[in-house]
Amino acid sequence: MRRYNLFKQFYTRFIKYTPNSEYNFYLTTENYKKIEKSPISPTKSLEPTHISQNLQENMNFLKVKYNSLINSDIVIREFSLTAQNKEYSSAIIYIDGMVDTKIVNDSILRPLMLKNKANTYQSKEKEVISEFNNNDVIIRKIKKFNVENYIYSHLIPQNDIKKVKQYDEILTSINMGNCILLVDTLPVCFNLDVKGFKQRSVSSPKNEIVVRGSQEAFVENIRTNTSMLRRIINSENLVIENCSIGKISKTKIAVCYLKDIANNDLVAEVKYRLNNLDIDYLTSSGQLEQYIQDSSLSVFPQLIATERPDKVSIHLFEGRVAIIVNDTPYVLVAPGVLSDFMSSPEDTNYKYQFSNLLKIIRLIAVFFALFLPGIYVAVTSYHHELLPTELLFTIEAARETVPFPVIFEILLMEISFELIREAGVRVPSPIGPTIGIVGGLILGESAVSANLVSPILIIIVAITAICSFSIPDFSLNFTIRILRFVYILLGYMAGFLGIAVGMFIQTILLCNLKSFGCPYLTPFVVNNAKRSLTSYFLPPIWKRENRSNIVSPKKKYSQGKISMVWKNKGMRK
Repeated sequence: MRRYNLFKQFYTRFIKYTPNSEYNFYLTTENYKKIEKSPISPTKSLEPTHISQNLQENMNFLKVKYNSLINSDIVIREFSLTAQNKEYSSAIIYIDGMVDTKIVNDSILRPLMLKNKANTYQSKEKEVISEFNNNDVIIRKIKKFNVENYIYSHLIPQNDIKKVKQYDEILTSINMGNCILLVDTLPVCFNLDVKGFKQRSVSSPKNEIVVRGSQEAFVENIRTNTSMLRRIINSENLVIENCSIGKISKTKIAVCYLKDIANNDLVAEVKYRLNNLDIDYLTSSGQLEQYIQDSSLSVFPQLIATERPDKVSIHLFEGRVAIIVNDTPYVLVAPGVLSDFMSSPEDTNYKYQFSNLLKIIRLIAVFFALFLPGIYVAVTSYHHELLPTELLFTIEAARETVPFPVIFEILLMEISFELIREAGVRVPSPIGPTIGIVGGLILGESAVSANLVSPILIIIVAITAICSFSIPDFSLNFTIRILRFVYILLGYMAGFLGIAVGMFIQTILLCNLKSFGCPYLTPFVVNNAKRSLTSYFLPPIWKRENRSNIVSPKKKYSQGKISMVWKNKGMRK
């Protein structure tokens, strides 16, 4: 005991690290004095919030905010503005590379600086803002000349112009690619939309490829994405509300819904979650999905993420809400249930017989992708009596020269396949197919020849991989890949009993899972989606008159009881 105490003292004194409670920092230059530690007072910021009438004060504030002395892309152009033969000191500020300089020159600087009839004409009369005839008496409303209204209404030929009074709005507008015009003596500035940064054009979908369907995909620009939805839906009831998330990034978000169909409570819940995020930045819809989903611990996706405008439009017609994040080509749709992730965007374009056949194939693919490796481990370890004698002898003969247990074999092959899949995604496109061929054929054949794995195991892993590629949604594919390893371990530890216990626990968790208040297993457990698009097996198109009740839409029916009137002329709609 004494030796232990001596060793503990020696360890504490010479080896164990104990952090200091106070630190004193010094600047390297000797001319500076020692910086003393002082508590941070929770006083409010002394920075102004509203712009001043003095142009120089506004420019000094903006120059300090944007570090104009060291920032090379901040452009500040000071000039004299002419309005009714009077000159006013003015300035514009924008970020180089985010604006269209031709629009700035032609629509802002040229009409404001060059003398023409618009800015040199000086009328002796006051401005007439309205005129009407009342009992043969002409009544005119006249107001005095106002330079703010004159610039807004006469001098700037720009279609998108707004008046701004607060510095926060100015900074946000400049960061988004707008140009700000400040005029001396005016307590407001003009926010001009002159965006001109390079952006990707509309292209075909990369991850949600279909045979029959639209070949357009979302891009990173939020306005391009909203215009694509407008073009497909073509309804004045489509509402697109904007908000920003992130104290620093102020990422622009668009919430889209059909006001005559979407449930008001669902819309309010989506906006409530978006407006109550205390974060500094948001860069993608994938991050936003994790912030607003109901259960953060569940591995199952709870919001639909898609790059297809036609798929989003169908969900909007069904009463759901879409969330578009700026600079992200994937749009979120809330809520999302399990059947949504097992359906393809082109299911509605096929005949219901074709679509239902494909849905049956996907169910089989999900089952094999999730349980096949675990069942193989359970059968070969515990339940030999389930196999025919000839097949059992074949498996035992194939594994006779393999020195490792079956769990090591299957984990080795599954992890190897995941590495091959990840490598195929990361390497350049011309080399990607080569990685798959080398990994799938050469390494698999070499592993069998070296007696590291058995041939039957190669078949099991290959079938599992093919089935996992048949799952339409990428997020659900990740979920299946994670749970596959769980069932492999359960099958090795307790055979079919372990797999059954895992299925029982997973079913309980899925029954308890909700997405924005909607049961996740709809319509598999809660069958309230009969004769609608949300039902897994689609009815004939003329029988899809109901909208799904999972979101309680305002309109219950999407078509008449008799939709093909041409076929039933004598019957009422």
